[in-house]
Amino acid sequence: MLPRTLFESEHQQFREAVRRFFAQELTPNIPRWEAQGQVDKDFWRACGAQGILCPDMPEAYGGAGLDFRANAIVLEETSYTGSATPAFGVHSDIVAHYLLKYAQEDLRRTWIPRMVDGSAIACICMTEPGGGSDLKAIRTTAVREGDGWRINGAKTFITNGVTADIAVIAARTGAEPGAKGISLFFCETDRPGYKVGRKLDKVGQHSSDVAEIFFDDLRVPADYLLGAENQGFVLMMQELPQERMSIAVTAHSAAQRAYDLTVDYVKQRQAFGHTLLEFQNTRFVLADLRTKLQVGWTHLDACIAALLQGKLTTDQAASAKLFHTELRSEVTDACVQLFGGYGYMNEYEIARLWKDTRIQRIYGGSSEIMKELISRAI
Repeated sequence: MLPRTLFESEHQQFREAVRRFFAQELTPNIPRWEAQGQVDKDFWRACGAQGILCPDMPEAYGGAGLDFRANAIVLEETSYTGSATPAFGVHSDIVAHYLLKYAQEDLRRTWIPRMVDGSAIACICMTEPGGGSDLKAIRTTAVREGDGWRINGAKTFITNGVTADIAVIAARTGAEPGAKGISLFFCETDRPGYKVGRKLDKVGQHSSDVAEIFFDDLRVPADYLLGAENQGFVLMMQELPQERMSIAVTAHSAAQRAYDLTVDYVKQRQAFGHTLLEFQNTRFVLADLRTKLQVGWTHLDACIAALLQGKLTTDQAASAKLFHTELRSEVTDACVQLFGGYGYMNEYEIARLWKDTRIQRIYGGSSEIMKELISRAI
């Protein structure tokens, strides 16, 4: 790929440290985490000790005071190990920012440092069984009651749902339909009324714990409201560009991983007395993928630069999410084809990458929803 000008020397040092740590502590554990269906909490704490969690949080809250470039490095290096987990994007890039921007000061000072050191894992409870990508269809309710709120409802497909210690919850607080009347709340997951349902059995991303969550007369204090009442949808729309960039970064790095594995494979695999790379079809397929990956890295860096300047628009973020997740699917599928029958064997990393790929075109807003958002800006 072309040299990346987005990062500076300290970022490269950070990347090398993350890569060394993952080689020692993440990669060897992937098979076990895949089998048990979740990542050990001890690993989260180890990541906290290495400064890998929430690196863009201010120093006043225990963070390193960096910017999203550091978060992007963590996402890239995690994805390039061939693992879909841990879900650092949800924890560091989404929930931490909701707390930093919209929570009361006592909540920020209590919980952000714990997110930084890995002693508190976070999830965000938005998607509902009947809503999917349609956040306006939220039916979970939050009713003001005395000096607090009473929350009832159900969520599904919640990443980190089993292991999370804290959550951000989207609930309807007003009678208005659609986007109006939605609010956001902070909650500890050990509160009475917060119930973790099934750990969901997924096609891929087996080491990522995803669960159903139920709220049965869950009571939270009044100051657990994030931002203003009935302004939750506005806050979600403000944070979605960074969420979608997290997904785009993860997708592109995983696509690069699939490509690199395949290049190594076709240089060694023999067929009809030749390596696979000696066949024109193999070379042309890889040349096409290499070109798209090169262009993709440049686009990704331009989007991150715009995000850092506060100039990345909702439709531009949607375009990034759409392009890079679709490209990941194209690259990974082509790579499995070049692996042949071995690409369909679970013992090969490319098979896991292929299974993990498909969901990225759905979560964080499906490709169809991204096209709808982009089309509105035309």
